[in-house]
Amino acid sequence: MRTGLFLAYWPWFSFDEQVELAQLADELRLDSVWVSEAWGQDAATVLAHLSAVTENVDLGSGLFQIPGRSPAMTAMTAATLDVISGGRFRLGLGVSGPQVSEGWHGVDFSRPVARTREYVEIVRAALAREGPLSYDGREFQLPIEGGTGLGKPLKLLAKPVQERIPIYLGAVGPKAVEQTAEIADGWLPFGFDPARADELLAPIRASGREVDVAPVVMVCVDDDRARARDLARPWLTIYMGGMGAKGKNFYVDAADRAGFGDSAREVQRLFIEGDRAGAAAALSDDLIESNAVCTDIAGLPARIAEFADAGVDTLLAMPFGEDRPAIVRAIADAAA
Repeated sequence: MRTGLFLAYWPWFSFDEQVELAQLADELRLDSVWVSEAWGQDAATVLAHLSAVTENVDLGSGLFQIPGRSPAMTAMTAATLDVISGGRFRLGLGVSGPQVSEGWHGVDFSRPVARTREYVEIVRAALAREGPLSYDGREFQLPIEGGTGLGKPLKLLAKPVQERIPIYLGAVGPKAVEQTAEIADGWLPFGFDPARADELLAPIRASGREVDVAPVVMVCVDDDRARARDLARPWLTIYMGGMGAKGKNFYVDAADRAGFGDSAREVQRLFIEGDRAGAAAALSDDLIESNAVCTDIAGLPARIAEFADAGVDTLLAMPFGEDRPAIVRAIADAAA
């Protein structure tokens, strides 16, 4: 099993921390470093900087928001990052949620699965550079119908270093995961519990395709296991409480499928009511442990081995604790 780092977005990791930990991952020869975005720092700019201060580690967008960029813009960005990194870029994509898509980007969130399929098809076609780009789909048309009528198919000018830039999808819902197994090179699951590996990996295995299963996993380290769980509470509270709306939250739905729906819905209820401290406290120990590795340094090797035994290809660790560089070194040692 390969091991990489997921460095999220500000304020979970400051820019200086992202640089420091990416360089450490490069020194330790970890597999990859991934940067995400919400509605603050964008991922592409940070990845461009990281490409200049690292030499070996692959760099991934985890994720570029599909509603935030046209497919052609994503292809341009991917090609640029691949060139300036010397062929080290991996393209992670996700639809985000209705709150961000419609509230921040002003893009209709209807039909996210169909939109993702067409988006990936266009990005692949643009990056392949086999000719001028045209597309006639339900979600996207290139050139567009109407307008001035002057639009014409164009061919991407920039040539990526890699013959095929790998595309990863951050799918959560069952239909989205099935589609990921069909069309993507990698899957970035949220809340991957090794104890449920057979269930979670069933669509990937059924596809018969080679898909890099690369879960994003909080690695929360403290000598006291209860304090380690507390390190995971802020992130899980935001995602189950604030990423979406009542009745439309992918992370709450995922927790429900895992058997922790009562706790997740209580977290969401309290968060929506403005009680963030109460929402964090409502996260059950079992719900936290199903979404995060919560342990001391000595327990890391056994916990990381669970993911390898479960069939994970690449573990993307998000370190939480007092000394993040020390945690990263311990993760690298445990995975060696």
